[in-house]
Amino acid sequence: MMKKLIPSLALVAAAWSAGPVLAQSEPVKIGVILPMTGQQASTGRQIAAAIKLWQAQNGDKVAGRKVEVLIKDDGSLPDQTRRLAQDLVVNDKVVAIAGFGITPSAMATAPIATQSKTPMVVMAAATSSITEASPYIVRTSFTLPQAAVAMAEWAKKNGIKKVVTLVSDYGPGYDAEKYFADRVVLNGGQVAEKLRTPLRSPDFAPVLQKVRDAKPDALYVFLPSGQGAAFMKQFGER
Repeated sequence: MMKKLIPSLALVAAAWSAGPVLAQSEPVKIGVILPMTGQQASTGRQIAAAIKLWQAQNGDKVAGRKVEVLIKDDGSLPDQTRRLAQDLVVNDKVVAIAGFGITPSAMATAPIATQSKTPMVVMAAATSSITEASPYIVRTSFTLPQAAVAMAEWAKKNGIKKVVTLVSDYGPGYDAEKYFADRVVLNGGQVAEKLRTPLRSPDFAPVLQKVRDAKPDALYVFLPSGQGAAFMKQFGER
């Protein structure tokens, strides 16, 4: 995935550097908004590291113009994402904005991309509808339906008939739940329970008790980065 998403920014920079928009002596600026702190920090740090690695291997110039990547930390707080995007577009004069660790952050930024006609590259947020929020959005990562349907097909091939879904209560969780459950039913299986947990500070104990009571062949889970360790600990305890 990283091999695809970093060159996409280089293409945006190349398109702008070829035009008369900026003086040739000025760098081409790209704003990247990522969760470098907070629950989803692992996502942001991996993408930031990939950008630095790509520039180390390929240089920081495109079509003879220096490319300056401005990485901003939004902590996965949509209001903060929106403010940062506005500042990058208005004050830093970036030619593109990119990053976006979670769906609410991407959705909060879409109107800014539309109003300013600024290309917006989504590198992580995976709700299928994000690209419909603005004509200026392109996604270089994946969507939850792609992964969810593949998992449902795997379940069928491995004789799993009765399942429970457990997802985080926001956009990509809804996608994961719907597309996995729909494919399981289409394949002749049964979805015994559809459980959801809060995006912030979830307690998995109550829903895991419901999973035990349902006695499924398998539990299908979607959680955002940062929650996996806590979930697996509580899952193991029960």
